[in-house]
Amino acid sequence: MMSGIGHVPSSTGPENGDVTEETIFTALLEDSAEDLYENAPCGYLSTLLDGQIAKVNTTLLRWLGYTRDDLVGRRRFADLLTVGGKLYHETHFAPLLRMQGEIGGVALELRAADGSQLPVLVTSTVKNSADGRPLLIRTTIFDARDRRTYERELLRARQEADLERERLQSLVATLQRTLLPPTLLTVPGLETAAYYHTASSDQLGGDFYDLFPLGDGRWGVFLGDVAGKGPDAAAVTSLTRYTLRAAAAYDPDPVAVLGNLNAVLRQEYSSDDPRYCTVIYGLLVPDGDGFTATLASGGHPAALLLRADGTADYQFTPGGLLVGILPDARFTATTVRITGGDTLLLYTDGLTEALTDVAAGARYGDEALLAFAADLAPTTASGAIRAVTDLLAAFGEGVEDDTAALALGVPASLIQEPT
Repeated sequence: MMSGIGHVPSSTGPENGDVTEETIFTALLEDSAEDLYENAPCGYLSTLLDGQIAKVNTTLLRWLGYTRDDLVGRRRFADLLTVGGKLYHETHFAPLLRMQGEIGGVALELRAADGSQLPVLVTSTVKNSADGRPLLIRTTIFDARDRRTYERELLRARQEADLERERLQSLVATLQRTLLPPTLLTVPGLETAAYYHTASSDQLGGDFYDLFPLGDGRWGVFLGDVAGKGPDAAAVTSLTRYTLRAAAAYDPDPVAVLGNLNAVLRQEYSSDDPRYCTVIYGLLVPDGDGFTATLASGGHPAALLLRADGTADYQFTPGGLLVGILPDARFTATTVRITGGDTLLLYTDGLTEALTDVAAGARYGDEALLAFAADLAPTTASGAIRAVTDLLAAFGEGVEDDTAALALGVPASLIQEPT
């Protein structure tokens, strides 16, 4: 192998028409610097400091359709630019080049002899004399037509993806609304308010709530969270809401309602593909100056009672298991009175599991929520939901899961004055 040439596969001889190492070496010797300049895969341009073209290579002339006499000594570099490019050159490109001595990778468009436009990437450097005085400007020009086509295609694909995502988000929002009551019904003697926070606009959540009449002045209320997200979770949510309403109409006892829901989920979904949820169900019965609420929970966070006297505490239902896991799941109930100035708050675990410090992974937790409720009491149902809404907003990106909250409050005005 000859010195100065990289490895080239050996040929079987010139008689087979193959290119030999000697042929390659000869071609390299004949590839003069001038020929390399003239026929380089990029355009070369040299201008005086005022922009007048002093030298241009054949490649650039071929791209633009000019002869050498058309440009050298007759045109300035800015004359080859489009109107927008010329403005940018005068206000940004040229001043930066004078200050820095070089500028590279600038996207411009050149105007060819036939009026067409050629997208290019331009890099310019100032050539100085031995004593540091600027003499001329050397410019390298790369054909960016393929790149521009790629960028346009990339932009088109991104716009289509954004449009598709908007369609998906609209569909998700519409489906999500079908899983929640459009408005809460008016319960005589009770103020109600609810809020649903969506953690992701791209996925259906599994949180749900409802408030509905059962006759004789009684009302059923529930709030829960189906495991998972997406269409499968939405299907379970729809089944769960329908079953809770139907079970309550048959037997409104909260323990019986959760038992029936557990049986339905076990029947509909096999043990190989179980579907389950957490839920708290309550039976509200008017009782003098307020309501008696009987609550049963299936693995759900305990409700909070914010009292008129400024205290707050959890209403625990010990032993309540996840709904849909075990065939013989047992549920327990607790009873609480809600009187004038009291507010009962139901919520899903997206609230207590929100991150207060994303980097450290610190979660809000039950104790912090209890302290929050104690500071808030006494309050109204709408006041409690506004406070929860503000709290979730304060967590920002720390809210990783959908969160539903429902508040039931007896107005303080219903407190009967002693006679």
